[in-house]
Order: sequence, then C-alpha cells, then structure tokens
Amino acid sequence: MRYKRGGLKMEVQIRQILLASDGSENARKAVFYGIELAKLTGARVHALYVISDKHATSTRKLMGWTEAVEKYLLDRGEIATSNIENIGKESGVQVKSVFLKGDPAKEILAYVEKTEIDLIVIGSLGLTGIKKFLLGSVAEKVLRHSNIPVMVVR
Repeated sequence: MRYKRGGLKMEVQIRQILLASDGSENARKAVFYGIELAKLTGARVHALYVISDKHATSTRKLMGWTEAVEKYLLDRGEIATSNIENIGKESGVQVKSVFLKGDPAKEILAYVEKTEIDLIVIGSLGLTGIKKFLLGSVAEKVLRHSNIPVMVVR
C-alpha cells in the first residue's frame, strides 16, 4: 500500500501479522480482522498464545494446584491457535502457531522484536473478573510499548 500526503510519501507493506489470542470471545473477533487483513495483503499470520506464568503461579499459591493448571492453559492455547489455523485455512492464509510462557504483554513484545512482524492484532477485552485482575490489560500494555502498529479490536 502506498500513501501520499503533502510532500510525504510512504510505502507500507504488511508481510507478517501477529494475532495474539487468549481464547476469549473478543480475541476471536480480532482473529477475523487479522485473517481478513492477511488475506487482502498476502501476509503470513503468527497465532500466538502465551501461558501466563503469573496466572499459574498465583493460582498455585491460592488453591494449591500444580501442573494441572498449566495443562489447562496449554489446552486453551491449543484450542485458540487451532481456531486461528482453521479460519486461516478456509481463507487461504498461512498460519504458524506459537506457544510461549511468561508475562503475556512482555512475551508478545519480545516475539515481535525477534521476528519481522509488521502488525499486531489483538482484542481489547480478553479475560474478565479474577483472571483480568491477575493478568492486567495485555492489549493496553502492548499498545503502549509496541514499536510497530497495533490494531486493537473491540
């Protein structure tokens, strides 16, 4: 895409899109926008799910749970990323699933730094209630600290 405004010329190429998902309904809405953008631009999609170590650690301390929590979160991640893969396949978009562990916002930003991502697409509201209290606002942190464009889907 090329833009010309006044004396400024700018060429924008979107080759790789990061779709960060927590499996929530709002994240699923963001998936459709990200896949459609990838389809229109020919971009490759990275479907990223971060297993929050903060959530798992807090839950263990509060409730005495162990590896079952991490297994549950990994299962949620597999469902979230396979959903993105299926939507991508139906749209003719190449999707690579990635699982990381740590603070979601930090891991998203670190992944972007070490890959050549051109755009981050993320839902504005993810998990709610106690889960949001434990995780904080991932979209807000990513938006505030990203060096590349971020599309936040409400």
